[in-house]
Amino acid sequence: MTTTGTDRPPAIQVKGLEKSYKDLQVLRGVDLDVAPGSIFALLGSNGAGKTTIVRILATLLRGDAGTATVNGFDLTTQAARVRESISLTGQFAAVDEVLTGRENLVLVARLRHLPNPGAVADDLLARFDLTDAGARRTATYSGGMRRRLDIAMSLIGSPSVVFLDEPTTGLDPQARNDMWRIVRELADDGTTVLLTTQYLEEAEKLADRIAILHGGRIIADGTLAEIKALVPPAEIEYVEKQPTLEDVFLAIVGSDTTKEIS
Repeated sequence: MTTTGTDRPPAIQVKGLEKSYKDLQVLRGVDLDVAPGSIFALLGSNGAGKTTIVRILATLLRGDAGTATVNGFDLTTQAARVRESISLTGQFAAVDEVLTGRENLVLVARLRHLPNPGAVADDLLARFDLTDAGARRTATYSGGMRRRLDIAMSLIGSPSVVFLDEPTTGLDPQARNDMWRIVRELADDGTTVLLTTQYLEEAEKLADRIAILHGGRIIADGTLAEIKALVPPAEIEYVEKQPTLEDVFLAIVGSDTTKEIS
């Protein structure tokens, strides 16, 4: 497996990673290289072990065998250094619903001992289009707004590696597209993103490199073109393309999510 055409070492490197829960072997020797500043999509069905890999790389769980480094730091011997350089956004938004959006951001900035946490919060509210909602309690936020705030919180302190575990689960098409834009902007700014997803379209839209996890092993790893080349080309048939429901939804709603259809 290659990283990119650069001589820079991988931002994430995993070799022979194994993990079992009693008699259930979830990971059976996983190997991964993730290039710095890239978006790496880890595909797999429910129960494939995607979240287990993320939890191990985020130092929340110990593997049974194998080695892994994040930003050059060994997970076993330099776990604290790993945690300093990463952030993790799980499948469910981890925001405090009692606090406002701005208060959530200020709290995290203070916990990270950053100077001027209010300015940090205001900058992230603007970046994630949440300024107008910043003074509202997050209990009033939509799912998409909570997810944007969750990712904004995870970026406090400028981590160089971000783990996104199924970040668009439960989001409507418009919110999902907004999330894709945010993820692409992260990579454009030099952040390394490891994204787990069940949605093939999500990986196709975002990823510089894709790995498919099945049966506890990586069964395919490459660019989109390389992955597609593994399957023989389909027979070409000419049919009239009909719009999907998502096409119709986005055409009607557009960017104005307050519009109602009667």
